[in-house]
Amino acid sequence: METLKMSSRMSLVQNQILPLNFKPYPLIHNSRILGVYSTKGRTFSFTLTCKLNTVKGNKPSKEKSRISVPGSDGVAPPVVESEEGSVGNGGRKVEEAKNGVVGFGLLKKLPRKVLGILSNLPLAIAEMFAVAALMALGTFIDQGEAPDYYFQKFPEDHPPLGFFSWRWVLTLGFDHMFSSPVFLGTLALLGASLMACTYTTQIPLVKVARRWSFLQSAETIRKQEYADTLPRASVKDLGVILMGDGYEVFSKGPALYAFKGLAGRFAPIGVHISLLLIMSGGTLSAVGSFRGAVTVPQGLNFVAGDVLAPSGFLSTPSDAFSTEIHVNRFSMDYYDSGEVSQFHTDLSLFDLNGKEVMRKTISVNDPLRYGGITIYQTDWSISALQVLKDDEGPFNLAMAPLQLNGGDKKLFGTFLPVADDNSPNVKGISMLARDLQSVILYDKEGKFAGVRRPNSNLPIEIDGIKIVIADAIGSSGLDLKTDPGVPVVYAGFGALMLTTCISYLSHTQLWALQDGTSVVVGGKTNRAKGEFPDTMNCLLDQVPELVESSSPEEPNILSGL
Repeated sequence: METLKMSSRMSLVQNQILPLNFKPYPLIHNSRILGVYSTKGRTFSFTLTCKLNTVKGNKPSKEKSRISVPGSDGVAPPVVESEEGSVGNGGRKVEEAKNGVVGFGLLKKLPRKVLGILSNLPLAIAEMFAVAALMALGTFIDQGEAPDYYFQKFPEDHPPLGFFSWRWVLTLGFDHMFSSPVFLGTLALLGASLMACTYTTQIPLVKVARRWSFLQSAETIRKQEYADTLPRASVKDLGVILMGDGYEVFSKGPALYAFKGLAGRFAPIGVHISLLLIMSGGTLSAVGSFRGAVTVPQGLNFVAGDVLAPSGFLSTPSDAFSTEIHVNRFSMDYYDSGEVSQFHTDLSLFDLNGKEVMRKTISVNDPLRYGGITIYQTDWSISALQVLKDDEGPFNLAMAPLQLNGGDKKLFGTFLPVADDNSPNVKGISMLARDLQSVILYDKEGKFAGVRRPNSNLPIEIDGIKIVIADAIGSSGLDLKTDPGVPVVYAGFGALMLTTCISYLSHTQLWALQDGTSVVVGGKTNRAKGEFPDTMNCLLDQVPELVESSSPEEPNILSGL
């Protein structure tokens, strides 16, 4: 039996400090105390909520409570119940007590307000559009160029769009968009919104979905999205049918609860985590990778660390940066029309001791990976021609790329001087090559002289000079990259595809109650709501109907029709 206990000091407060009259309601745990306050001819009532002790040995509450009297002309001294159960004013001011409580409340509410703002759907959509716009702008603006390039591309006298000059590009870091503070900040804000939405919306939905409870009222079941009544049926038979359809079934007396597709409730959380992985991997790639490009003639080598340059403040070199890379051979494949179809580079990698640690022939879309460094085949050129002149040499003539009017064709040229003491201008034999298959030669007057294939050893005489094209030396265009974010991005995309498929699973909940010889069934689902009634009707049609035996001597039996 519960009894109401009041401290003796509370009575002292009632008799000496404030003219309070209490009218308690005993035998009610956590009840309210009604009182009357009278002063200066004014009388009004108030309520005080309190927590009562019981005779079962419950310990007194250690919560501090405060009694405040509204409507008075002055502010009454606070009456605070201490942890030991005594009451006193302690010399405190009401303002101090209020400030303490209010300050704690603000600290508790501040994170919720921030989470509420971040989890706002219109804000998240705006952030996604902002990221997409910045990415599109990053494709429009050439990345990683020298400042002079932007001075010419975005001049101040005639800026694009009337205002977008080079100052915008360089000040906001749009020349390296995907590592600029603007882009990374927007990406971080979008990630914060995803986490806030997951914490405030998706996780609570999963917690609610995991709880299972029985509905003991037929009226409550009939208020579900789908409801039906099975006459002459058993709730146990319904449970068997539901289990056969993949439902998790729980029963308690005449009540039944079943669900399936709970993974569909977890899928949105997985989608958010996948997106966070993709954004984290992209950010790590932007601020923690190394990149570089080099064109190396056949037979030469270079050190990986001399080519790779950091792209962000998290870029950290590895031991593989000291690897020496040697171009053993460069070759090209051609279509029947003579166009270049593929080019290959035979590479050897050596450690600091000069030991070959790896060798591979790479091509376009078939890179080499070693120690976190990836080497891609991206381009080619012709570095030199080896020429025999009157059986002397060979001489290496450097080839220079020539600019053509439009198109993506390549053309390289070189010049073999011919001594002429009587001419003030140096003249010679010109040689042009589109690829490594053939070389076109012109005499010192610029007239066509002939075509020779490298390594054919077939001489040609031009202006009295015998020329042999011994070889054409190609150069391999290589891109080197270290990208620690690639595995994270791949994992994020893989998880995104998986969780997106899982999210299409419907989370269905069913309740049933045995009401005499009838079973009241109700349920709801979060997807495929249009098909849900038809699906339920098919399931309920399988529930056997209870019938009585026609023989009066035999007891009632359950049979399925």
